[in-house]
Amino acid sequence: MENTSGVGVLDKVTSILTTLEAGPATLAGLVGATGLARPTVHRLAVALERHRLVGRDLQGRFILGPRLTELSAAAGEDRLLAAAGPVLTQLRDVTGESAQLYRRQGEVRICVAAAERLSGLRDTVPVGVTLPMKAGSAAQVLLAWEEPERLHRGLQGARFTATALSGVRRRGWAQSLGEREPGVASVSAPVRGPSNRVVAAVSVSGPIERLSRHPGAHLSQAVVEAAARLGEALRQA
Repeated sequence: MENTSGVGVLDKVTSILTTLEAGPATLAGLVGATGLARPTVHRLAVALERHRLVGRDLQGRFILGPRLTELSAAAGEDRLLAAAGPVLTQLRDVTGESAQLYRRQGEVRICVAAAERLSGLRDTVPVGVTLPMKAGSAAQVLLAWEEPERLHRGLQGARFTATALSGVRRRGWAQSLGEREPGVASVSAPVRGPSNRVVAAVSVSGPIERLSRHPGAHLSQAVVEAAARLGEALRQA
């Protein structure tokens, strides 16, 4: 192997990932491309699959896994946060409601940026607060486009259903009524990174009495447009 680091297992893992960068590969293909022993390749590939650094396609071939995309998206977080301030402020001003940006971290979502409504009754979500992935329109958005196994696991104990998430994927936005907190409604849309993977959720939230029981009908367009602007900021980096 070329460009060895002196750490054998790391060099072997890197050679497998580098091979998969060119496209899907069978176990035999990985053995041939890396020059490693078949048992070694199998052991490392399965371990990488467990950590989601490697996945499988419909033919059972090894492919690069979703965790690599997530790590790449995390590297772009500074760009996302830099763009979030003005975008959320504009969203708040257009809708008249508090606006937030959430990112998923394990089994919770974190509010990483917010623009609060300046007066009147509002839904305050402090930056840095963690909220469950089991309720709320932002949780729906962050879960709806996950791979099937993770989606199925995320639905266990959730206040929304697989049917609801199917509707989210079809519409491109989610709404919730009292899911996270009684009396609070919200509308959220996905922010997509350079690989088109959902990396964050933009939301507006406020009292149901003001947002109505169908908040998506009059807020979804503004939220989707804000999410698109943040996605564009990531792709331009």
